[in-house]
Amino acid sequence: MMSTHYIAGQWLAGQGETLESLDPVGQGVVWSGRGADATQVDAAVRAAREAFPAWARRPLEQRIELLERFAATLKSRADELARVIGEETGKPLWESATEVTSMVNKVAISVQAFRERTGEKSGPLADATAVLRHKPHGVVAVFGPYNFPGHLPNGHIVPALLAGNCVVFKPSDLTPKVAELTLKAWIQAGLPAGVLNLVQGGRETGVALAAHRGLDGLFFTGSSRTGNLLHSQFGGQPQKILALEMGGNNPLVVEEVADLDAAVYTIIQSAFISAGQRCTCARRLLVPQGAWGDALLARLVAVSATLRVGRFDEQPAPFMGAVISLSAAEHLLKAQEHLIGKGAQPLLAMTQPIDGAALLTPGILDVSAVAERPDEEFFGPLLQVIRYSDFAVAIREANATQYGLAAGLLSDSRERFEQFLVESRAGIVNWNKQLTGAASSAPFGGIGASGNHRPSAYYAADYCAYPVASLESPSVSLPATLTPGISL
Repeated sequence: MMSTHYIAGQWLAGQGETLESLDPVGQGVVWSGRGADATQVDAAVRAAREAFPAWARRPLEQRIELLERFAATLKSRADELARVIGEETGKPLWESATEVTSMVNKVAISVQAFRERTGEKSGPLADATAVLRHKPHGVVAVFGPYNFPGHLPNGHIVPALLAGNCVVFKPSDLTPKVAELTLKAWIQAGLPAGVLNLVQGGRETGVALAAHRGLDGLFFTGSSRTGNLLHSQFGGQPQKILALEMGGNNPLVVEEVADLDAAVYTIIQSAFISAGQRCTCARRLLVPQGAWGDALLARLVAVSATLRVGRFDEQPAPFMGAVISLSAAEHLLKAQEHLIGKGAQPLLAMTQPIDGAALLTPGILDVSAVAERPDEEFFGPLLQVIRYSDFAVAIREANATQYGLAAGLLSDSRERFEQFLVESRAGIVNWNKQLTGAASSAPFGGIGASGNHRPSAYYAADYCAYPVASLESPSVSLPATLTPGISL
């Protein structure tokens, strides 16, 4: 059996709190161990620091070769990794397989982004050469989420290693088995000891790592609550880089369109894919008042009620698997109950079809009559409907949030989209495409409470290295004309 942590090239048993992950449906133990205590976190940071000089000096092409071996290893173990992702998160196998593919593709995309956005440039400047280079920060921590436990931390780790940093990786305590298998792929690819260290654990481990004085930076994907705590903790430390990718209370605005079923399909893909556990999922659906809006909602409810929900490995394959845990399911059901208590009308009530399992059916609530709607990210298959009278009202409602991750518009009018593009507040703005869709060749991040202006994906290269400007000459020499007031 593998031990819990990977530090300085060695697997070690944990010395901290007991840790286990559960199958969200059957509640069987998928993985168990003990978290890293502060001493082990310190050892991981020290190992990364010791490995950093040699890794940073390693030629770029050699680092790329290692990353490409990692991608090949992932590809060869794709079925195994997809099954572990499904088993631990509850997401269907078809979706877990797409996550592994994204992990594989991240290497080539990161190399392209590194060359385009960082790299090296030079040119003559008077009697010198002006050179722009980029250098790694040193030792960075990566905090991963549970919803994409392979792909999202991978989106920080790959560009960080490519730039020459060394990493201490702390995955979600709900998905330790995915993290362990990912580390085994890195080891199989030949990663040197200390370059990437794994510390498993919950709050105790996370607090110790985030507070460690030996870090040069921290890259985080997860909840706004935790991200805000990290932002406060890193306040007054400008020498450390902090990249935050957090959630959103994302609006999807619908106008009357010619193809009603296409609109319904796009709404379902936006709100209920991954059981609503994507940070870009639509949380608020803005629908016009009147007969067409009524027809859209009737069709949306009818189709959503037929969505297949089940275990990750069921056949025929479900559209939605489980949410991450029983406690997450209970929180969502309580949120639905709270909204109904405040005046929301259930168009399709979210239910728990199997007692003791974290499976939920889609929920759709009309919250138009709720006076003070909570500006929260309900991280699951719960969609709030708001009816609007005109497009100006729809835009105001869409922007009525502290968050700013994603916003979308379904409309047959390009003029409407151009207005929405200018007036909406979000880092991702889609037109007639699902809100959860994003291009790998683009940045991924938001404004407001959704991030701190350091988007990931294609722009991760920006926060994984810092620019160094140089004026260079092979020898020191006198200028043709001395500065006034100097005699030699």
